Amino acid sequence: MSEKIFEKLSTAVLEGDSGTSVETTQKGLDEGLSAGDILHSGLIVGMNEVGVRFKRGDMFVPEVLMSAEAMSEGMKLLRPLLAKSGVKMAGKIVMGTVKGDLHDIGKNLVSMMCEGAGFEIVNIGFDAAPEKFIEAIKEHQPNIVGMSAMLTTTMRAMGHTIKAIEEAGLRDTVDVMVGGAPVDQEFADRIGADGYGANAPASADLAKELVGIA
Repeated sequence: MSEKIFEKLSTAVLEGDSGTSVETTQKGLDEGLSAGDILHSGLIVGMNEVGVRFKRGDMFVPEVLMSAEAMSEGMKLLRPLLAKSGVKMAGKIVMGTVKGDLHDIGKNLVSMMCEGAGFEIVNIGFDAAPEKFIEAIKEHQPNIVGMSAMLTTTMRAMGHTIKAIEEAGLRDTVDVMVGGAPVDQEFADRIGADGYGANAPASADLAKELVGIA
């Protein structure tokens, strides 16, 4: 019976069916399945397949957003139970769009894909000043800091934020990954980031690499 539930869950995520995702997640819990099993054997399996299809060109951003939403809706039921049971996540990521930049969609998509890969996400929003990243690092002690910029004029804020993290004495405690339309690997290297995510699935893969589970 549990295999059927896991299969139905992963299919719901793949098809972007939020209603079925929530209904099946609740059914699994009602039948005594653990939150951890539902997450890892159902929701994450679906999101992993979404990443594969997106990279292959068989899925596009609107469909990926629907899948991520279906995953997220199921996660709403699981989060409090996962926290209570102490299920080990892949890691924790503080995610934000840098100061001066009001674009949120790309960063949110990366957040959802990383959550689908088993990470706990601390989303600090957009137009996030270096101080906001530093506060979040101190409070949440993440493994990774993810920064997004969608404008060439705000790219420089990534370098300023990394420098501020260094000056706060926190750079050795986190890996930094960056992404966004104007960002590339060369820029990431130049500002001292640990990695560059070209798109949402690639960013999720990078996050796994950075914590050593790729």
